[in-house]
This record gives sequence, C-alpha cells and structure tokens, in this order.
Amino acid sequence: MSAERIDAVSSPRYAQLPTFMRLPHQPDPEGYDVVVVGAPYDGGTSYRPGARFGPRAVRAESVLLHGTGVDRPQGTFDLIRAVDAGDIDLSPYDMGAAMALATSRLAELAERNDALLMIGGDHSLSLAALRAAHARYGPLAVLHLDAHSDTYPPVYGGTFHHGTPFRHALEEGLVAPGALVQVGIRGHTPAVDSLAWAREQGVSIVTADQVMEDGIRLVLDLLQAKTAGLPLYVSVDVDVADPAFAPGTGTPAPGGLSSREVLALIRGVGALRPVGFDVVEVCPAHDVAGITALFAAEIGAELLYQYARSHKGKQA
Repeated sequence: MSAERIDAVSSPRYAQLPTFMRLPHQPDPEGYDVVVVGAPYDGGTSYRPGARFGPRAVRAESVLLHGTGVDRPQGTFDLIRAVDAGDIDLSPYDMGAAMALATSRLAELAERNDALLMIGGDHSLSLAALRAAHARYGPLAVLHLDAHSDTYPPVYGGTFHHGTPFRHALEEGLVAPGALVQVGIRGHTPAVDSLAWAREQGVSIVTADQVMEDGIRLVLDLLQAKTAGLPLYVSVDVDVADPAFAPGTGTPAPGGLSSREVLALIRGVGALRPVGFDVVEVCPAHDVAGITALFAAEIGAELLYQYARSHKGKQA
C-alpha cells in the first residue's frame, strides 16, 4: 500500500488503480488534512437511479487531474496531506441502515482527520456528512449548490430521500441560524410554495436567474456575510449546472449554471473557513463521454485546493 500519490510523470494517468486524483489508498486514515471517501448509494433517488456508480466514475475521471495549475502558485498536495479512504459499504435495501452506517463511519473519519470530501452517491447522505462535520466543529455555515432546495418533507414513506437532507439538517440544529446559502435553485417543484418552509427558516435562496443577473461577485459577498467566520460545509449537487454541462445526473433541470460559473463560485471558498465537502448525484448511465464525472472530479479537486488555500496560508 503506497504512502505517496502516484506521479503522472512516472506512471501514465490511465494506469494503476483509480483512487481520487491518484491519492494513496488508506482505509484507516488518521491525522490527515483531508480524507476523500466514496458513498456509493442511490436509495434516496426519486427519478433516475444509478448514482451508486458515481464514486467509481468520478475517481476514474479524476486521474486526469494533477493538483497543480496555471492559476496556482503552489500545488494542492504540496500544501495538504490527503488520502482516499475508499468507499462506505452502504446497504442498497434499507434507507435507515444506510444513513446510520454513513453517519457512524463519517463521524469516525471526521474525529480522526481534519476534513472530509465525500463523493456520492445521491444527496441524501449529505445529512450524514453534515452530522459528522457538526460533531467535530459545531454549528455550521453551509454553501449548497443545487438545482433543488432539498428542504422538502419525506414522501413515499422514505424518511431520508435526496430531497430532504437540508430539512433534516435544519431541524437537527446542524446549521447555524441564517447560515444556509443555496445557489442555483430553479425548475419545477411539487407545489407553488415549495420553498416557503426553507425561507421561513432563514435560508438564503439564490436562483439560477439571480446568479445570471447579479453575477458571481454578489453571490460571494452574500456568502461572506452569512458565514461570519463559522466553519463552512460545501455541498455540490452536479445538477446545479445546466444539463449541457452535466447530463449524467438523476434529476436534470434546464436553465442552470455553466461549469465555469460553478467553479468560480467554489474559488471563493478559500477566503472562508471550509471544514467539509461533498460532490453528489453523478449518474454515469446518463452521462455523455464522462463529462459529468469529469466535472464532479474538477469540483472535488478545486475544493481540495481551496481547503489548502484557506488552512495552509494565503500564499496559496
């Protein structure tokens, strides 16, 4: 078991086992800055299934990425120590069992390491990751990039479906008052007042049209005002992007952000205090040429760099 990230100069990027960004595989990590962990589960999906295969697809595309770049004075892995812990073996049959196991495993990893990057899987398991971050850092600020608010009540007898994680998080007190910012919201909802409950809880909702009209800078200013030094959790559903940029997802919604706009938003995270991340809802069966999985991998890579920028010095 290698303790070093595989060097693309010595080993072609299409060779060897695909961990995230070719990080060393460490199933029992302790003392790392960031641990990447897969959550291959889609038991909370309401439309297209298949997100259980997302972590594998994202890892496969991530081998293309170096961790350095023309816009980065230092490489991500020159600044932070990170590993890939593999996947959580989640039940495909029992929603409650899957949530319980994800919660316990992520809490264990969060207790022994500084931050987690969870690769999904559907969005329901973001609740488990939020619980883990809250147990380590207390009430959180949350940046949630998505086409959907995911603050809806349980339906069809499913307590933890992928439209509920932020409702549960608010009800459980995981989020600091007024510190949930949702960006990219749009599209069809079951009722005309589907966002009323979220707004009553003090959630700041920025629609996709508002991003286009107001610009990235104003959204980042809002995020800065709402986080106010709180530990920040960032959750990215790839359907925040228009299906032209992310077709491989379970509930696509036309009229979304471009991949450039999503990455520009994420680049603002390094000026804050990020403590945890997830990238979810990649559905490879509906992907085209791997572009959604590659998009998710790029999001994960950018989040790792912004963590390094925030925690390891402003020179980054």
